[in-house]
Amino acid sequence: MAITTQIFWLVILSMIVASIAWTVTQEEIFKEWRDYCENRCDDCQSLPKRKFFYVFTCEYCFSHWTTVLILLLTGFQLLIDDWRGYILAFFAIPWIANQFMSVYRRLRVDIKHENLLAKEVESNLE
Repeated sequence: MAITTQIFWLVILSMIVASIAWTVTQEEIFKEWRDYCENRCDDCQSLPKRKFFYVFTCEYCFSHWTTVLILLLTGFQLLIDDWRGYILAFFAIPWIANQFMSVYRRLRVDIKHENLLAKEVESNLE
């Protein structure tokens, strides 16, 4: 696969991983499941059980497991056409996905900040 095609797929797959990881760990649609996992993470005596439930509350951790699923479904290999390509892709995809999620989080904070400033200015004018 040409390097430009690999970069294209790397970016697209990272966006998919970011979207899935963000939705599961941050958005309201999975809030009940996330709350359940947080409670189980705090209450479980067994370390493996605690870590299992923690994965669903952390976008960084969940992005790695999502990457494993994406790599199994797509067979994407980065730079090298053997098992080493999977290893490279396994680390590159979540790294880029987490960069996307960081930018998205910052954008959401800025939008909320601007909305609050606009409401404050509006209330001062009245």
